[in-house]
Amino acid sequence: MPLPPPTAHMPDSPPSRIESAAFETERIHAPPVRDDRLAEITHEPWSIGARKIDFRYGLAPLAGYTQRPFRVALRELGGLGLATTDLVHAGKLLVGNAFSKQLIATSERDRPLSVQLFGAEPAHVATAARWLEDLGYGGIDLNMGCPMAKVNGSGGGARLMCDPAGATNLVAQVVSAVSIPVTVKMRLGWDARSLSAPQLARQFEDAGAAAITIHGRTRAQGFTGQVSREGIAATVAAVRSIPVIGNGDVRTVEDAFSMRRETGCAAVAIGRGAMLDPWIFRKLRDYVETGHYQEPEPKEQIDFLVTHFREMESLFGDKSTQLFRKFAGWYGARLGIPLDLEDRLRRCGSLTEFDEIVAEIRERHGHEPCRVPTALIKVPNGPNELW
Repeated sequence: MPLPPPTAHMPDSPPSRIESAAFETERIHAPPVRDDRLAEITHEPWSIGARKIDFRYGLAPLAGYTQRPFRVALRELGGLGLATTDLVHAGKLLVGNAFSKQLIATSERDRPLSVQLFGAEPAHVATAARWLEDLGYGGIDLNMGCPMAKVNGSGGGARLMCDPAGATNLVAQVVSAVSIPVTVKMRLGWDARSLSAPQLARQFEDAGAAAITIHGRTRAQGFTGQVSREGIAATVAAVRSIPVIGNGDVRTVEDAFSMRRETGCAAVAIGRGAMLDPWIFRKLRDYVETGHYQEPEPKEQIDFLVTHFREMESLFGDKSTQLFRKFAGWYGARLGIPLDLEDRLRRCGSLTEFDEIVAEIRERHGHEPCRVPTALIKVPNGPNELW
């Protein structure tokens, strides 16, 4: 039996975007309820094919975010299981595209790791997978869930779910090309009228896929609306023996546990929740082992910010300041960064300026930060006068 939902005041009118985002922020800090229902969930090490994974809570791929610097910074906090790279275009990787090579950058501290490939040409994806295996990577994940138009327009991402035979052929060709486990990440379907994930999961299993990650929304939803845990559970029920990994709207320790209880999934992949709370994996590990966890102290919060930035600098050099800006909106509220300094992080233009901002954050930590992560505050499209 799942835990009851939190009690909240229900206003007469729908909540605003800021009110909704504030509720999400409060959930991040809400402790889980410790009771015997945790005994329903196994926390033993698990396997994807022949690959052994110590912990059942991992990092989901997010385009533009889950690159080596973020993964390594999370691993230094502790608790992270399997991580997956940003999605990588197989064809560009084969021709030596510099940015694609940066996307697969890794290190000994960055384990276990799978590389996520996308592309509409099975031969290209299979060749890229074989090349990655030769380089020593431990797993290949095939992207069939990205909702971005530029990915779908080329026949990749979630568009593959509209062609079951072609998608299954892609899985089969990649499985035949490598000896390391091949997994698939997909959505429930293209839209509410085509919820094809359960059928596809069974076909992919027959084609040799070692695991399925299922995001509980359709492509049409993007990242809006509610995750359907019923849809994830249907996918779990459809496969015979391979593990299914649940994904979507996991922001807290209790979210992760309830995802597993309600769907029967073997593991959970966390994406945006890890940017809202980088300590979520450590909290999960500590809670499994001890029944409680601690929130990070101010010094550790600031040290994480610096660690992540330094890792960005080591990979991207002078471009790191520009690439780091998008993280400011996710980190500001969580790391106690005053709003004016968060704004400066979003406009930071040099390594020296970053150090100056951090020095001020250390002095003013927790003084008037934005209560709601600015990344969660959606701004309408179009000119201001049309808002």
